[in-house]
Amino acid sequence: MNTQTQGQQNLKIIKWLTFLMFMMFAMTTDAVGEIIPVVMKQFEVSMTAAGLMHYTPMIAIALAGVFLGFLADKLGRKFTIILGLACFAVNSYLYVTANTFGFILSLMAIGGLSIGVFKTGALALIGDISSSTKEHTATMNNTEGFFAVGAIIGPALVKYFLTKGVAWSWLYVVAGTLCIILILMAVFAEYPKQVKTTKEPINLKSTLSMLKDPFAWGFSAGEFLYVSAECAVYVWMPTLIAEYEGNRIFIATYALTIFFVFRAGGRFLGAWVTSRFNWTAVLAIFGFFIMLCFLGSVIGGVGTAVILLPLSGLFMSVIYPTLNSKGISCFPKAKHGSIAGLFLFFTAAGAALGPLAMAAVSDAFGGNALYGFVLATLFTVILFLMLLLNMVFNPTKVRLQQLDKTEY
Repeated sequence: MNTQTQGQQNLKIIKWLTFLMFMMFAMTTDAVGEIIPVVMKQFEVSMTAAGLMHYTPMIAIALAGVFLGFLADKLGRKFTIILGLACFAVNSYLYVTANTFGFILSLMAIGGLSIGVFKTGALALIGDISSSTKEHTATMNNTEGFFAVGAIIGPALVKYFLTKGVAWSWLYVVAGTLCIILILMAVFAEYPKQVKTTKEPINLKSTLSMLKDPFAWGFSAGEFLYVSAECAVYVWMPTLIAEYEGNRIFIATYALTIFFVFRAGGRFLGAWVTSRFNWTAVLAIFGFFIMLCFLGSVIGGVGTAVILLPLSGLFMSVIYPTLNSKGISCFPKAKHGSIAGLFLFFTAAGAALGPLAMAAVSDAFGGNALYGFVLATLFTVILFLMLLLNMVFNPTKVRLQQLDKTEY
């Protein structure tokens, strides 16, 4: 086997390692909605307390992103990925021994920290294996496509286990076993050489100093708003349409599954679209349709929301991976772990604070979830305006062109 063929095969292994990592942890994070009702009954906890099962790992991921993201730049992608996966695997197997609600929350916190470590390593690795910022965006969309597939598999596995009388905690045994396989892949894979293009020290201080860059703030704000809107659908849409009894009852029953399927398929489509069309225009157009879906749901009521909110998944699909990719690409590869960590912080913060703010607004108006979606609609309006301004002024054009020449 010649060197070029061996290099291509190694690149495929690394890509599949990245894809499967995202799919694996999505199986656990996005299955929480199915697990919460079981845990509430098992340990007799309130909805407010059970909600910690969603917020705890999100906060842990956020903290790991901002405080540990630099490890991928300092210790290397390979070591960081293996470290995070190993911690996640051990933590996952411990779920079968969890006999208190507090123990479960502790495991979810540790799992979130582990995800934050190996995910920033994986995000930094995408830059290393990309030959241009455009390829970076396509690979990121494919990676997030596998995440979306994991978000379908996880809840389905929990439902299957419960119907067979198997404890939900075995989902984590499956995830832990996948982790072992991924660790073996990571150990034997030959990673691209990491080139340090900056003389700055790599530590927490250097990570926080990146917040002085306006692009770091701009992309962080965009990801926060997007994730807040996305979580609005998969956290609160079931509550919004719970009492729907119209002639679209079949769609209402499978609304969340439809949303996840649209999001998964759309992300693989996004890899094709962003490699052929101007990414700023694509984001602005898709952002506009997301806003229309939310506006239509609020104005038209539950009967309209049953159709439009699941449909929004198709338009949402391309937003997050493209924002994440272009944001990371605006910085040298030697800082990709650190900036990925910062973006991960704002992503997880949006996943935690967005649904929380919606719940507070809904409670203020008598527990009506529709009012929470009014707030979520405001998120989509602001996001669309940001994407529109980005298309008109294209502020990242010069920097991306420069880094395309120097980094790729």
